[in-house]
Order: sequence, then C-alpha cells, then structure tokens
Amino acid sequence: MLLKKATMISKEESIRLIFGLKVRHLRKSKSLSQSEVAETTGLSVSYLNEIEKGKKYPKIDKITAIAKALGVSYEWLVSLQVSQRLAPIVELLKMDLLTSLPLDIFGIELSDLIEKLSDSPTQLSAFISTLIEIARNHDMTVERFYFSVLRSYQEMHENYFEEIETEVEQFITQNEIKAVSQLTTKELQQILEEKYQYTIDEDTLQRFEHLQHLRSVVIPEKKKLYINPLLNAQQRRFTFAKEIGYLFMHLKNRTYTTSWVKIESFEQILNNFKASYFAGALLIPKDEMIKDCTSLFEQPNWNSHFFLSLTQKYQASPEMFLHRLTNIAPRFFGLSHLFFLRFRNQPHSNEYSLDKELHLAGLYNPHGSVLNQHYCRRWVSIHILQDLEQTPQEMLCKVQRSSYFDSDNEYFCISLASAAFPTPNKNSSVTIGFLMNEEFKQKAKFHHTAPLREVGVACERCSHLHCQERAAPPYLLQDTEKTAHILQNLEQLKKLG
Repeated sequence: MLLKKATMISKEESIRLIFGLKVRHLRKSKSLSQSEVAETTGLSVSYLNEIEKGKKYPKIDKITAIAKALGVSYEWLVSLQVSQRLAPIVELLKMDLLTSLPLDIFGIELSDLIEKLSDSPTQLSAFISTLIEIARNHDMTVERFYFSVLRSYQEMHENYFEEIETEVEQFITQNEIKAVSQLTTKELQQILEEKYQYTIDEDTLQRFEHLQHLRSVVIPEKKKLYINPLLNAQQRRFTFAKEIGYLFMHLKNRTYTTSWVKIESFEQILNNFKASYFAGALLIPKDEMIKDCTSLFEQPNWNSHFFLSLTQKYQASPEMFLHRLTNIAPRFFGLSHLFFLRFRNQPHSNEYSLDKELHLAGLYNPHGSVLNQHYCRRWVSIHILQDLEQTPQEMLCKVQRSSYFDSDNEYFCISLASAAFPTPNKNSSVTIGFLMNEEFKQKAKFHHTAPLREVGVACERCSHLHCQERAAPPYLLQDTEKTAHILQNLEQLKKLG
C-alpha cells in the first residue's frame, strides 16, 4: 500500500537483530533445535523464535542462560562481535543503506531477509561484501539509493496509484470544485489561505542570496509558504497544488524546500512523491486526460500543435504533463513499455545532465550513467535543447523514432523543452519514449510519421564511428575490440605447432 507509512529500523532494532542473528547462527552451528535450547534455558520456543528474529531482546538472566546453553560467554554474546561469515550481514545492518530502507513497502520483513541471508553459504556473504564495495567505489549515497528505491516502486505499480487518485476525488468533492482542469492559481491560493490559514510570501526569498534559486520554501509550523517571484504561472499553480496535497493527505514528514537540500529519511522522498502525484492528478483530471489521449492517439499524423494545445489546456508545465501521461498511458491504454527522462543544460556549454528518469517494463536504454559518459547527441532529448538555443521560445516540441545501433528496440519519443525557471541560464527537456511494439502501433495511428534516427547510448561505447555528433572518442568500445583481438591471437597461437 503506497499510503502506508514507511518505517525505518532504529539503532536499538539493529542491535536486537544482530543479537538474534548470533543466537540463531550459534544454535544451528551446534545442530541444536529451538526446542532443545528452549528446554535447556527455560525459555519458551515462541519467545526464543522472537529473539532469533530480532523482535525481542532478553533480560540479563535470560541472556546468561542462552550463553551457557550455546557455550559462549555473556560478554561475547551481547557484543557486536560476530564470526567472519556473518560480518558482511552485520555490516549491512550498520550501513544507513539498509537500516533506513523501507522494506515494508515491498512487503519484506527485515527479520526474514536477515534469516535467509544467515542461512546462505559463505559465497553469498562474499557477494554481499562485493556489493558493499561497489556501492562505496561508485559513491552510492543513501540519497541516491532512496531515489532508486522510489523509482523501483513506481515501476512495480506502472506509476499509477489508485489511492492517491481517490484522495484527489475526495478533495474535489469536499471543496465542490466544478471545472477541475480550469482551477486557477488564485483559487488554489485561496484554498491555502482560507481553508488552511496559510500566508503566501512572494518577497522574502529574494533577500537571501543562497535561496534565490529555490522555487519555494515552506515553514509548516508557521503555515507560511515563501514563493520565488520568478516562477511562471504553471509553476506557481503546481506549487500550490502540491502544498495542498501535503495538507489534505496529512503528510507530516517532509522537506521544506522544492529542491533537495538535505534528505533526512526515505519517508520524506516518498511523501514528496505523493504530494507531487496529488498535484498532477488534481490539475490534470484522469477522465479528461483519458479522453484527450484517445484523441491524440487517433491522430493520423503526428501534430505538435495539437500536443502543445493539450499542455495549454491544462495550464501544465512540460514535466507535469508528461509525468501525467506516464500515469495514464500504462493503466488505460496498455502502453506500459515506456521511459521518462529529464535533461538539464546550460546553453552553449555542450554539457547535458540526466537528473531524472523512470523506466517501466524493464526498458533501460537510454539510461543514466554513473561513469560521466557523454550521452548520445542524436537523442531528441538533447538536440531539442540545441534547437531551443537557436530559436528561444516558451516551449518547444519535437518527436523522433529512435532505433538503437546495437539493439532491435525502437522507440517513439516525444520531447518538450523550455527554460528551467527560476534557475538562471538553464534549459530543461523532458522526454517520454514508447516502445514501438505492435500494441503501440495499433493504439497510436501517427506512429509512422516521426523522423527515424539511429542512436547510441553513450559516445564512449558507440559503434557508429563516423557519427558527426560524436562528443567523445569511443575508447570503451576500442578497449573491448582490443581485448577481442588479443583473444583471437591467443587462439591462433595455441594452434601453432
């Protein structure tokens, strides 16, 4: 259930888990059953089972009895010292990545996971150690891990959450809102001010040098929302709707800023996602969006003007509109094989950063690279930003059928680009890509009308050596080919007499 509060394990719970892990491992290493240990210690089998699962931490006299039954000292049993085999599992428990991971939203009990790991052979412990080392070497911070967890959860549900849709419907009913898609910024502001007694401040943020790039800052206990005066109408509207989402769904654990400055827990990220989803579902009503998408897919040829007219109808930013499309297309049109990308770019810099992505149905090309490689300049996501530099306008729309050099996959990509307000001298593009399978071709009558381009993933590994848009040499590909030639020569050498 998405709206269930994500719980994190505390330091005390971690200590209980390590204690239970040691008891269970010692008991099994001595080939003792729980019944035998229970009989020796005077504990019940159910209580011993709860100890081993990390749910109970016994008192001193009972720990003494357990230590005696298992042939170890009291001091060793209550310490955090463990055998070499259990060390990687305990290290995982001590790392923030695991101790704050909301396993409950995946339906996983941490005690059951630890139990499975402790029963596994030594090779798995070595594998866990390897994963920890990889995470450290690639700077896999807790924050990055949290966002990966959230993306995985969205993908599990095809990015459609019925509970939040229902919350939006209840809000509309309670506030007797008629023309939902035409909700104005002023009406949303009135709801915040009159129903929730909020004060909206549009002047103060600009007085603070290091807060001027933020869209908004909220101080919930003072019921005060600080708005960046540079926000356009679409951003102001979304900001108010998102704040209403926090309040209506009673989401307490939250960040105070729109841009992530400091993340204290996964619950903050999850609640931010819920409030954002609420805003998108409120401002772009589901039933209207389904009708408009039906009209869109019935177009015999791709029509950028028609597509842009939909964003204007809902007074939506490019990102909000395409995000809403990722909610609607899988559930109501069966188009679950899609991806979403957001790129940022400083004009004339030739540097492009992929800072948001979502992949449904296991589509992972294109995808973000932790190796800071140069993304293929043939992607519509990137050359639409180049076009925006040449012909600045409020919003630009382009489409492309992207066929990958080293894959049979082909995607129909719709990209929107605009200035990234209020960040100065920054542009942003958002792209939704649909796999060109038979289902998409049947649904989208215009599927054949976009220009076709062959694309790669990154210049460093691209096999298209004569690409005019290449931004870096294909050194990774060259290394692979060099290794292949060496192996070929070795085979020839073996055949010599």
